[in-house]
Amino acid sequence: MRGPSPSKDVRLPPLAAIQAFEAAARLGSFERASEELFVTASAIGKRIAALEAMLDVTLFIRSSRGATLSSAGREYLEQVRTALDLLSDASLHKRGEPKPEPLRVVSTPTFARQVLIPALPGFTSAHPEVELEIMLSIPYLDIMPPNADVWIRFGSGKYPGLHTHQLTADPVFAVCAPGYRDRHGPFERPADLARAHLLRCPMEPWRPWLAAAGLDWPEPARGVWLVDLGIMLAAARAGQGLALTRRALAAEWLDEGKLVRVLDIEIPGESQYYLCTETSRPPGNAVQAFSLWLDGVCKQVSQWPCGPRGGQE
Repeated sequence: MRGPSPSKDVRLPPLAAIQAFEAAARLGSFERASEELFVTASAIGKRIAALEAMLDVTLFIRSSRGATLSSAGREYLEQVRTALDLLSDASLHKRGEPKPEPLRVVSTPTFARQVLIPALPGFTSAHPEVELEIMLSIPYLDIMPPNADVWIRFGSGKYPGLHTHQLTADPVFAVCAPGYRDRHGPFERPADLARAHLLRCPMEPWRPWLAAAGLDWPEPARGVWLVDLGIMLAAARAGQGLALTRRALAAEWLDEGKLVRVLDIEIPGESQYYLCTETSRPPGNAVQAFSLWLDGVCKQVSQWPCGPRGGQE
């Protein structure tokens, strides 16, 4: 048997180090990787450091907020995943079993709670081969977990390095709870809103809607400041004031009569929801299936039922 060429360095990184790197990259932290591999986070860090020294590259950029993959780390991750997949497929106990497709989705909290989760059984039943993981972002602070396959973002749709597909085109309108309308209304003219509490959220400012209503009022400067669209919507449902919202987010409560529209004034939403994927990575089967399914869900929840719109006066 002929041995390897003496000019070729055949040293292979330890499998434990490769597994530590892949788990930390996939899960987004050394701590979560340690839980999966049943070792300490310190052991994960040492294995990755040894791997970096052997490869003579920096795989993770470390900071006080944690560790994120470097550009070299992302490239190496693709190579490692391919190698691990080949090793996994070669294992006898894996032969004949369907290969699961992992899919990591990062969503804003309100979209996940109001749109994604209620409809999710339709996707999981149609695609049992997909291992779905859903993480939450903090859009107001622009904080998102790393290493996702799909991001659901609320904004302008202009995100460098990401391919975007618009999921919603909802207009923005005002709502409140029926009890609040009965106590503080009627709200028959825009000027009647002078006796209402306007719930404030930086993600949905009042000034454009007030201008469309013919009110030369400034942005409300008093009242509770809520930095999440879903929390603001819940506050309106609890009878704490008027909120600006969209059909996709408030569909269930509007259809059930727990929220009602105030006046018949709506404006185009400056921000909308977008499904985003990395432009540098072609979408796999799981990403394509999820994207197609979610597009249909958003079209459905954005439609009004027959009859008056959500109990509108």
